[in-house]
Amino acid sequence: MQTLMLSNPPAPVASILDNDFYKFTMQQGVIRLFPGAKARYTFINRGKHSFPEGFAKALKEEVNHMAQLKLSREEKQFLKVTCPYLDPVYLDFLEGYRYNPEEVQIEQNGNELEVHIEGLWYRTILWEVPIMSLICELFYPMHQMERISNEQLIERSRKKIENYRNLGITVAEFGTRRRYSYQVHRLVLQALKQYGTDCFIGTSNVHMAMLYQTKPIGTHAHEWFMYHAAAYGFKMANAMGLENWVRVYRGDLGIALSDTYTTEVFFKQFDKMFSKLFDGVRHDSGDPLLFADQVIRHYQHLGIDPRSKFIIFSDALNYEKVARIVKHCQGKIGISFGIGTNLTNDVGPEPMNMVIKMTQAHPQDGEWTEVVKLSDEQGKYTGSEKMIRLAKTILEID
Repeated sequence: MQTLMLSNPPAPVASILDNDFYKFTMQQGVIRLFPGAKARYTFINRGKHSFPEGFAKALKEEVNHMAQLKLSREEKQFLKVTCPYLDPVYLDFLEGYRYNPEEVQIEQNGNELEVHIEGLWYRTILWEVPIMSLICELFYPMHQMERISNEQLIERSRKKIENYRNLGITVAEFGTRRRYSYQVHRLVLQALKQYGTDCFIGTSNVHMAMLYQTKPIGTHAHEWFMYHAAAYGFKMANAMGLENWVRVYRGDLGIALSDTYTTEVFFKQFDKMFSKLFDGVRHDSGDPLLFADQVIRHYQHLGIDPRSKFIIFSDALNYEKVARIVKHCQGKIGISFGIGTNLTNDVGPEPMNMVIKMTQAHPQDGEWTEVVKLSDEQGKYTGSEKMIRLAKTILEID
């Protein structure tokens, strides 16, 4: 087996496509429907990580380098062929897009890192994922945290994908945001592609999908529905978010994210039309087995055969968790899995626990409004306590 060796590694963000696919699909939607909207994002250090002296300076330098990234002719052709629902006007826009580092403010106070992003939503939407991957890329070497060897990593990834294949399931790689490094990501994709026949079906990272000739996978993220709450109110956020997604994609990219304001609230508005139109839903928080039962009951109540629909599980998955889900769901509903950190950052050091989330949105004819995320587990809530209380009151969440 020939192992990928990067003797002269490229920049940590090697391509404008080195990002999660749903950022591009949402960007097209924002350009089409909300071109004047603005957004603010904030780095949230869930793991209380300590950042060494000089970290902010190093991160700023990498962010500044991103201004040089641009879509190549080959990358544009890949998107044109692989993603026909990305229209020519959007691809032309992306070809002219350049990151503007002035949209990102990075500060360090002692061992604490602050990152804030602000600007037009259609522009700032691309920053979150690469900045998170850059934070990881810098954090481990600056703390002198060594990883396992390339050979060990390839072998570990081989065993994982073969174990998943033995479960009779399909798996996609979702690990860009918290990857140990760009090089580790490449090595993992190499192993998944080589050993994952009939199991490995794609990656959320568009750059990696192109490099390894596989499918870019994703639809939308929580921020899509968070913005809709700022524009239309909490009660209408899910319904308007789904309605606008259908306006843009007309039945393509049909996996709906269900837990921005808890799954229970989501399914009250995921009516028969949406349930038939969308191929399924993505699970991202809470007990996956209870979620599966809830989804199955929902489809059955509407007279829809659950076996014609899919759940994409993507919440902190490892083999043991996946095996439990497979045993519980087998024969009841279609299932697939998006596995992130356990693939791209299982190399020795403890993976970082952090997010960058939209904190405020400014609709074109509105004003700056705080936004929140109310997942099915409180540890994943984001937003101010005041706005979380207000959202829970309006949505009648206990």
